[in-house]
Amino acid sequence: MKIAIVGAGGVGGYYGALLARAGHEVTFIARGEHLQALRAQGLQVRSILGDFAVSPVRATATPVEIGPVDLIVVAVKTYHLDEAAQMLTPLLAPTTVVLPFENGVDAVERLGAVIGQGPMLGGATWISAAIEAPGVIGHYSLFRRVVLGEFNGQVTPRLQATFEAFQRTGISVEISADIRTVLWSKLVFIAAVGAIGSLTRVTFGEFHQVNETRVALKAAIAEIIAVGQANGAKLQASLAEDTLAFIDKSAAELKPSLQRDIEAGRVSELESLIGVVVRLGAEAGVPTPVMSLAYAMLKPGLLKAQGKLAMVI
Repeated sequence: MKIAIVGAGGVGGYYGALLARAGHEVTFIARGEHLQALRAQGLQVRSILGDFAVSPVRATATPVEIGPVDLIVVAVKTYHLDEAAQMLTPLLAPTTVVLPFENGVDAVERLGAVIGQGPMLGGATWISAAIEAPGVIGHYSLFRRVVLGEFNGQVTPRLQATFEAFQRTGISVEISADIRTVLWSKLVFIAAVGAIGSLTRVTFGEFHQVNETRVALKAAIAEIIAVGQANGAKLQASLAEDTLAFIDKSAAELKPSLQRDIEAGRVSELESLIGVVVRLGAEAGVPTPVMSLAYAMLKPGLLKAQGKLAMVI
């Protein structure tokens, strides 16, 4: 399969490396020092499940150099999603599949507004990975799970082909008949731990053991579930306890990517993970006190990172 990875960061870099190692023709779309390193030395992966390298690596900053592909994996940060959408046209053929691995619940609509909904396939992934240095990806979680699905619930030939491509990498991959609910289920986890982790500035293992913090975590989870249900997601009653159990079983030293970005003073996905819960909750009349407080406390840092804080004072 001919594959383009739009965004060669932690998620795109890791899965792209696995797909290339499995024999697919993978090209990474990257920029800056990361692109230079990919071209010069290939891609190194430092993983809790075993280090490996891919060399040589196909990499470019110019999608037109790649031409039409079978599969486009979009794995940029959500604040770059609109920019990424403008890059997809040279990669598209009538049968091209576009698979967003994005945090949040609106990536398909945002990309589809530019290229049409036809190529879009639903996807969600659970993984902890990041760029450690130019050309180097760190993978920190024992979990590396992908769920795929058509938005009409059907198992189409293109869905099956995409499933088989990822299955060859050795990760956990599955097909869902209700991918929208899957996306909301993931948001329950990442938005809750992103909010609590970013406020406390400590790891999973440190915040989930503190009773008062655990109460806030449970409340955040409940709020996100209520907002998802109000927006049509068929979230099960057991999801709250399942999410807590997953957090409890996760590696104690983990920090969500939102928290890592906020701690480093970088632009973050605050709007797509926490702001979206607050906005959709307000529209649906669902109270979100914990998530609203987290959003209010963390937004000044986002504005500062964007260089916009002086404009609001």
